[in-house]
Amino acid sequence: MEIPKFLFGDNTDYPSAIFIIHTEYPRFIINLENDEVTWLEEFSREDEKELEAEARDLFEAANAFYDREISRYED
Repeated sequence: MEIPKFLFGDNTDYPSAIFIIHTEYPRFIINLENDEVTWLEEFSREDEKELEAEARDLFEAANAFYDREISRYED
């Protein structure tokens, strides 16, 4: 089964939260309500430094994915 790079998620226990799940390395879940990120990977100190720049791009891509998905509901 092929899984999309981003998934849109919600949960009734968190009614105002909007979750975007990034399924490729480095995997993470971002809550767009408060921009809280939960990483699903463990990183070394060296990895963390390299990840900082990449993370910004990934978070922007997650937000763009959300905007695209919402626009499709509105059409």
